Amino acid sequence: MLEAYTLYSGSSGNCIFVRNGSTCILIDAGRSQRAIQTALSSLGADLDSVSAIFLTHEHGDHTKGLDVISKTYKIPVHITYPSYADLVKADTPLCECAQVHDVIYQVECGDLTIKSFPIPHDSAQNVGYIISNGEFTLGIATDMGYVTTKIAEELSKCNKVIIESNHDIEMVKKGPYPKFLKDRILSNHGHLSNEICAKLCVYLAECGIDQITLAHLSRENNTPDLAYTTSKNALDQAGYNIILRVAGPETIVKAIG
Repeated sequence: MLEAYTLYSGSSGNCIFVRNGSTCILIDAGRSQRAIQTALSSLGADLDSVSAIFLTHEHGDHTKGLDVISKTYKIPVHITYPSYADLVKADTPLCECAQVHDVIYQVECGDLTIKSFPIPHDSAQNVGYIISNGEFTLGIATDMGYVTTKIAEELSKCNKVIIESNHDIEMVKKGPYPKFLKDRILSNHGHLSNEICAKLCVYLAECGIDQITLAHLSRENNTPDLAYTTSKNALDQAGYNIILRVAGPETIVKAIG
């Protein structure tokens, strides 16, 4: 049975755990080895059981724990060429564990098939992932400047999704951030707003998706209640009653089931 949990989500660090029988993978490792190990232990797992780590992109809130984890556990780390060139330095543990791919790639890992797709963001490269066990399919897409046709197409094929609901536009505009940072967040290579996420939720519900987890919320420019209410109201108005959850920065949230 396919299981997925957001272990950590947000600017303080991101990590998603996916398990199907004896096959376990991580999407990103943006917290310390100890923090990730602690979260896994609460789910009856550990880093010894992780077969592979799949990186979305090279930013620190998605990669913080990689060097220590690579040194200790030698877990294969799947990463795109642009992110590898920006992140990995010679003679580091991560260098030895990296499995480098084109932007669009597919890997078989135990009972799982993992396929990447490009996402616009201000990184060397960002990708989302489609994860399937042959029966259920999970889509993951965060750190999105905007929703491309490709993103919508890939996510529409899934049963469950984890998508970004990063900020409230007015909170960003009225908040304390300097102008350059506000411009970055609101740009087509920044992050996805609650409002755009809500529209994406309605589209995905129309495609038959029955569970959505909202992720990568900004602590400064959003609240869990605001993110949830924005998407829930849009879904209600469109007549869709699906499972909608919000991933917290420290709270484990079950994204499937």
